[in-house]
Amino acid sequence: MKMVIAIIKPFKLDDVREALSEIGVQGVTVTEVKGFGRQKGHTELYRGAEYTVDFLPKVKLEIAIPADLLDRTIEAIRGAANTDKIGDGKIFVTSLEEVIRIRTGETGPEAI
Repeated sequence: MKMVIAIIKPFKLDDVREALSEIGVQGVTVTEVKGFGRQKGHTELYRGAEYTVDFLPKVKLEIAIPADLLDRTIEAIRGAANTDKIGDGKIFVTSLEEVIRIRTGETGPEAI
């Protein structure tokens, strides 16, 4: 089992969700987050005053999947979230040791 964590631009969320649904991913946890990478933020003008936006709004997706679905999941996220511009985001993959469904007590891949 794998845990895929993707940080993407907020306006790409619906596209990514649809792409994941098409390949059979059943559950995604979404969190609104802020951060920066190579973008380093930007400067904006508000009521005549200039200020720096250091942390940019992003969306964090957490997806628990069986290992055999990993490559298709990564490609679905990359394809749907890509704008070819800086700040498109990152995908992190980690091993998932155990999953337990609270309601039924199921464990392992059946709990996903």
